[in-house]
Parts: sequence; structure tokens; C-alpha cells
Amino acid sequence: MTTHSAPYKPMLTTIGLMSGTSLDGVDAAILVTDGVQVERHGPSLTQPYPPATRTMLRSLLDKAARLDAQDPQVLAASHAVTQCHAQAVAALCAQAGGLLPDLIGFHGQTILHQPGRTWQIGDATALSAQTNTPVVHDFRSADVQAGGEGAPLAPLYHAALLQGQKRPVAVLNIGGVANLTYLDPSGTVLACDTGPGNALLDDWTYQHTGQTYDKDGALALSGTMNKAVLAQLMDHPFFTQSLPKSLDRLSFHKGLEHVSSLSAADGAATLAAFTAQAVASTQLPHPPEAWFVCGGGRHNPAIMAALRRCLSGTIQPVEVLGWDGDALEAECFGFLAARSLRGLPLSLPGTTGVKTPTTGGRLSCANLVPQRLLPCAALMVQATNQPPG
Repeated sequence: MTTHSAPYKPMLTTIGLMSGTSLDGVDAAILVTDGVQVERHGPSLTQPYPPATRTMLRSLLDKAARLDAQDPQVLAASHAVTQCHAQAVAALCAQAGGLLPDLIGFHGQTILHQPGRTWQIGDATALSAQTNTPVVHDFRSADVQAGGEGAPLAPLYHAALLQGQKRPVAVLNIGGVANLTYLDPSGTVLACDTGPGNALLDDWTYQHTGQTYDKDGALALSGTMNKAVLAQLMDHPFFTQSLPKSLDRLSFHKGLEHVSSLSAADGAATLAAFTAQAVASTQLPHPPEAWFVCGGGRHNPAIMAALRRCLSGTIQPVEVLGWDGDALEAECFGFLAARSLRGLPLSLPGTTGVKTPTTGGRLSCANLVPQRLLPCAALMVQATNQPPG
């Protein structure tokens, strides 16, 4: 008699954490996954950074290239980031009825991203101790060490969610930096950062209004885009580089000098158009038939209108697919944490430019009792002894 082993479905209840380059706070989301399939999406929330923490982080971006990990400013910021993440986990667990997750995926706060170097701050061991949960962190370093850009890392999660979707199709994430995932009918996955997302518009809005972002696109919608200034902004060597490619939040910061002669409203309108034009300039094998937009930028009507002017195909927020566009990146790091435990790739040649599919992430467990490690240990043992499904 022939016997068959049980289907390989070791699912973990994960909490993914993401604090993006917009510096607005920590997104936390529950995801039940084995790193290949998604069984269930859970609740999510955003834990805003206190104003003092946001100010500290924004100041750190301007000097991070000159600092090291033991600099007092970096240590203070890392502690503040870790505490905000621990608070987000506690709040989400309480919201989920006292949930104790199996695993946390902790991206940390990016303070520098350059070719050959990527730097995220946050203390994974302290987070593990405070949450009594194993933590996977340091997702990008292995890719960079293997010759990749270290970003973007969301494409494999997007691809998992887009199963069955008509192709070619793209997911566009507009955070501080904008990035896209492209899938074509052959199964090819391509990705890259496209250019500025909300970062320039956020900084411009703060300079002129004291508000941290252009709420509802009100400032941009009240102005008129300046074509000459937009052309100057687009005259940047990044746009002639081939895929894949990635950016730091400040890569286009000097572009604010081009906009400085404009009124607050016209400058905002021009920067919103710049975000969209940068996406449109990306050289893809075929124009996507559909674009699904996530990240904070999808809440800005000026950016969404500019995208519809620049791109062919339909432009819709990811909610039309039943996804939560505010939780998507956080969910991604729960997904990638499970992949990391299984030794599965987090990046591909077409997503970061790494030479071969590359795994990554490191596991921190503080001083957890063995029972808290069992679900993760079982996943790793089964991944070693069975095909990944």
C-alpha cells in the first residue's frame, strides 16, 4: 500500500512591522503564512511616531553617511524606534484579543540606502525580549553583500498575492520612495524603485505649511504644475539607469532647489506630477494592463490623477483586490520572515540585481523559553526535510 505524507503547510501567525521612509510611524499587521502561501490576513494598525522621534529621525537622515552604529545620536534613535515597534506589537496583540504571535518580521527604520550599503536601525534582541517572540530582522544585508541593491523586497509578496491576476500587471507602492513590482505573462518578476514617492512633497509641504504631509492633496490640487521645472526634475541620471535600481529617501532632495522659485501650491502640484512622471519613465517590457497602488500616496488625489494622466492601463488602489494598502508592506515582512526561516529567496536577479536568488534575514530570540521557539523550529525542521511546496 502506498502512503502519502501530509501536505506541506506549516503556517505561522506572524506580525510584520514596517516603518517607511515617510517617517510617519510603524505599520503592524498580522499574517498567517508559511512564506509561500497566505492563509489569512489579520488586523493591522499604525503606531505614529511621536513628533520628537520623527524630528530626530529626519535630522539623522541628513548626517547618517558620516556616522557609525555607536554614535550617541544613532543609539538614541535606535532605542526610540525599538520602543515604538514594541508598542505597536503590544497594541496589535491587544486588538487581536491577546494574541501571542509565533514570529515577528522587523524591518527597522532605514536611515541610509546607497549602492553597496543599506542601514536600518532598531534593536531586534530588545524587541524579542519585550514581546516574548522570536524576531527575524536585517532583511537587506545579505542581498547587498551578494551584489544586489537591497531593495525593493516586496515583489515576492506581491507575486504571491497576484496569483491568477491577468498579466502584465504592476503593483505600485508610493511611500517616501516609490517602487513597483511588474509581472508578465511568462512569470517574470521585475522590480525597482521608480523615483520619489511622497518624500519631496512631504518636505515641501512641511516647509510651507508646517503640516507633515499634503492631506487629501489639497495643496497640490490648488496649484498648477510647472512643465519647465518638471523637465528639470526629470533630467536626473537615475532615469536613464536600467532595472533593477533603488534609491535613498534623499536621492532627489536637491530637486527642491528647482522648485524653490514656485509658490507653495504650484511647487506641490509639480512635485506630485514628478512622482507620477518618474513612474511613467520606467522602462518595462510591456505596458501593464492594470496598476494597483498601495502606500500613502494612493490617498493623495493629486498623485493619483497625475498617474492616470501619465500611464496607460487602469490605475486603482489595491483595495479593489481586497488588499489593505496601508498594511501591505507590514504584511510583507511577516511573509519574508517566514521565508527567511525556510531559507527561501527574499530577492531575485530581476528584483534587486543580485546574481542568484538570495535569502536573508537573521533570527533573534533573546532568552525565550523553548516553548516559544517550537513553531519556528518546526517550520525550519520541516523546511529542511521536505520540499518547499
